[in-house]
Amino acid sequence: MANNEKDFKALILPVHQFALNTSSKVPLSDWHETLNAKQIGFQARSVVGGYFIKVLADKLKKNQKSHIVVANYGRIKNDPVRLFTITNKKGHFVKITNYGGIVTNWTVPDKKGLLASVVVGLDSLSNYLQDPPYFGALIGRYGNRISKGKFSFNNTNYQLATNNGSNHLHGGILGFDKVIWTPTVLNDSSIQLHYVSKDGEEGYPGNLIVDVIYRYSNSDELIIEYKATTDKPTPINLTNHTYYNLSGDFNQSILNHYLQIKADGFTPVDDGLIPTGIIEKVNNTPFDFTTSKVIGERIQQVAGGYDHNWVLSKKKEELSVNAQLYDKSSGRNMQVSTTEVGLQFYAGNFLDGKFKDQSGAPLLKHHALCLETQHFPNSPNQSNFPTTILKPGQQYNSKTVYKMSVQ
Repeated sequence: MANNEKDFKALILPVHQFALNTSSKVPLSDWHETLNAKQIGFQARSVVGGYFIKVLADKLKKNQKSHIVVANYGRIKNDPVRLFTITNKKGHFVKITNYGGIVTNWTVPDKKGLLASVVVGLDSLSNYLQDPPYFGALIGRYGNRISKGKFSFNNTNYQLATNNGSNHLHGGILGFDKVIWTPTVLNDSSIQLHYVSKDGEEGYPGNLIVDVIYRYSNSDELIIEYKATTDKPTPINLTNHTYYNLSGDFNQSILNHYLQIKADGFTPVDDGLIPTGIIEKVNNTPFDFTTSKVIGERIQQVAGGYDHNWVLSKKKEELSVNAQLYDKSSGRNMQVSTTEVGLQFYAGNFLDGKFKDQSGAPLLKHHALCLETQHFPNSPNQSNFPTTILKPGQQYNSKTVYKMSVQ
């Protein structure tokens, strides 16, 4: 049951030596006399099958295939909620519920082979219904903030729901994080979530048809693809709001993680975290992560901590590696690739211990972080930002890949 070959051999080789070299030539015992190595009791006990379990484990691992297990996760009123566990051929897995499209668990090994989940997850559906801060959820129609919840298009003014002071945040009061999506298992590694956001929902114009595909690869890639169409022009900016701590221990801070963001610019914000409309260079600022840097090294120089949008240095709609997160203690490394033009790095500044992770750890300030691929916040009100308006006849397409490895 050891998690790596070195530990396995340290445990089993002395037993192997005992069986070959001692004078008691009887079937193996599970009672070993360490003073003289003589057999003094049990022999051929069924429990010694544990000595040979590695043979079976290796065979099972060799033949293991990706698969999905669907379980009941509870009910909201009369509607059932499901939990989907996608396991790859390595035995690593992701758990996703169709309530809010929430990623509740992502279990991968560290450099010692020890398995742990690297994402914030709550232990029940009832806890997700207590309005946590978007742990693991799909965000829409518009990820991030829209100033005063207002925007104009084609000489028509729109007022969205406001749920972050006077601003609109992450889709409003009942955003995509709080709806039950219609799930479909596509194959042994992918599920699709479907939702129709009706005209006027949270103040948005148009009936928006949304499909999100989650796929977990044998290379430990969590792949998220977003597609949408509309019958009226509407702003759209879909993302996923998973919180990460690569140590796998949410009692630990993320301030010692190393972060690289391939971005030459960022969008400064006002006191309400609304972009000012200016794109500033990261050079000679605490926002410069063009090379890998420890997150806690300069966070005190940023009022309130990191909760900003980086302008990625990439071609529009090109899928490329745009960020990398690394935890030296565990050896876990996560690459982020996206077709999006922006990345919101949030350092968990507002976590206050109100919620606990599945392990029972209180989720405190800087104990988890988010890397949300997106278009820029408040784009409907900034003509110099890339547009987020989806029109009838167009299809919204976005793709992000989170790839986990060990180094």
